[in-house]
Amino acid sequence: MVLLDPLANALSNIQNNEIVGKQDVIISPASKIIAATLKIMQRFGYIGEFEYIDDGRAGKFQVQLLGRINKVNVIKPRYSLKKDEFEKWESRFLPAKDFGLLILTTSKGIISHTEAKEMGIGGRLLAYVY
Repeated sequence: MVLLDPLANALSNIQNNEIVGKQDVIISPASKIIAATLKIMQRFGYIGEFEYIDDGRAGKFQVQLLGRINKVNVIKPRYSLKKDEFEKWESRFLPAKDFGLLILTTSKGIISHTEAKEMGIGGRLLAYVY
């Protein structure tokens, strides 16, 4: 089995286990992008603790689910956005103003759209969660 997009795979895994009402989910393979995305989701209270498990191959993450995610998905293609375009993309991917999170990759690393707004930088859209 070939994974074309490990991040999309990880997020749909989280979404599916959240719908079923599971307490936790195992995500494999692990990657730095997935780790950074999980850190942001954890910081904003969408998921609980997560830990890296070294299985001798690519590794995996065990993620604790809190039942707070309505929808989480990657954004394809990875649109680039300028520092003054956040409103447009928020209205496209999030259900309401100040509800949910866009996750983007920037020159400062992978951050949420609220942090990017404060810093006054743009980037490329990776995912959304609400």
